Amino acid sequence: MIHISKRGEISAGKALGIRLLAIVIGILLCSVLTMITTGIKPVEIGKAVITGSFGTMRKTWIFLQKTSILLLISLAVTPAFKMRCWNLGAEGQVLIGAMAAAACMVLMEGKASNGAVIAAMTVSSVLAGAIWAAIPGFFKARFNTNETLFTLMMNYVATQIVAFFCVEWENPKGSCQIGVINQKSNLGWFPQLVNRYLLVIVVAVVAVILMYFYLRYSKHGYELAVVGESERTARYVGIKVEKVIVRTMLLSGAVCGITGLLLVGSINHTVSTTLAGGQGFTAVMVSWLAQFNPLAMILASALLIVLGTGANELATSCGLNASFGDILTGVLIFCIIGSEFFVNYRIHFSKKHREVKANV
Repeated sequence: MIHISKRGEISAGKALGIRLLAIVIGILLCSVLTMITTGIKPVEIGKAVITGSFGTMRKTWIFLQKTSILLLISLAVTPAFKMRCWNLGAEGQVLIGAMAAAACMVLMEGKASNGAVIAAMTVSSVLAGAIWAAIPGFFKARFNTNETLFTLMMNYVATQIVAFFCVEWENPKGSCQIGVINQKSNLGWFPQLVNRYLLVIVVAVVAVILMYFYLRYSKHGYELAVVGESERTARYVGIKVEKVIVRTMLLSGAVCGITGLLLVGSINHTVSTTLAGGQGFTAVMVSWLAQFNPLAMILASALLIVLGTGANELATSCGLNASFGDILTGVLIFCIIGSEFFVNYRIHFSKKHREVKANV
C-alpha cells in the first residue's frame, strides 16, 4: 500500500518549502514536549527563545559571534562536500588550529613582540588545520580510502593532542586546564575593534563573500563541482582529480584553522578539548541544509543558533538542567535531517482492490 520512489527534478521553491515545514514541525514538537514537561504556555516558550538570543545587547553580540563561528566551519566543509568528499573532521581541524595558536602564545611569551606572535599564530593555525585535513585528503586521492572514517578518527587524535598539552601546560597545577593564556601581558591577544566579538563577525562576512565567488566563478570551484558530479567526466576533460581532492581538503582545513585561531586569539584566549563545542558536526547539517550555498548558510547558521540558545534559555528558566535544552535541539535537528528524505523521495499511497468470487 505504500510505495517509495526517488524524485526526479524538484524546484528550489518546493525543496525550501519542505525544509521550512520540517522546521515548523520541529518547533511544534519542542513546544509540545516543553508544555508536557513544564506546563508553561506556548507564548512563554516563544518569549524564552527570543530572549535567549536577543534579550540584552550582550546576548545579541554573543549570538552574532556564535553564528559567525558556526558559519565559518560550515564554509570550511562546503568545498569538500560539493566535491562529494565527506570531510567530517572539521572538529579536529579547528582544535588543531587552536592548539597551534595556543602553542605560539605559550612558547613565545617574553621572546617576541605582540605583532610577531600574532603573525606566528596566524601562519601556524592555517598550516596546522590545512595539513590535518590534507592527510586524509592525500590517502583518499592516492589509495581511495574512506574519507568519512578517516576524518572522524582524526577528530579523536586531535582531541587527545589538545588534552596532552592541557596537562603539560596546566595552570594552575593539577587543574588539567591551560587557563587564560598571557592574562597579564595580553601577548597574542587580537586587538578589539569595538569588542571581542566584532572581529570574528567581520572575518565571517568576508569569508562568505570570498567562498561564494570561489565556488561560483573560479576555475577551482568549477573543477571541484565537476569532480563531485562524476570523476570519470572530470578525468575525461583533463581535470587532475587527485590534485583537486588534496587542494580542496587543504582549503577546508585552512578555514578551520582560521576558526581555531579566532577562538583562541580573539574570544577565549585559551584552548581545551571542548573549544569547538561540537559545531564541527553541526556545520555538516548547515552546509547540507543550505545546499552548499554560502549565502544561504547565513540563515541556516542563525536559525540553529537561535533555536539552540533558546532551548538552553528555556531549560534554565524552567529550572531544568542543560540536557533538556540538548533534547529540544536534538528533536529539531532530527526533523531537519528527516526533511531531506522527502526532498529526495516521494511516497505514494494506493489501495488494492481484490475481487472475491463466490462459488455457488
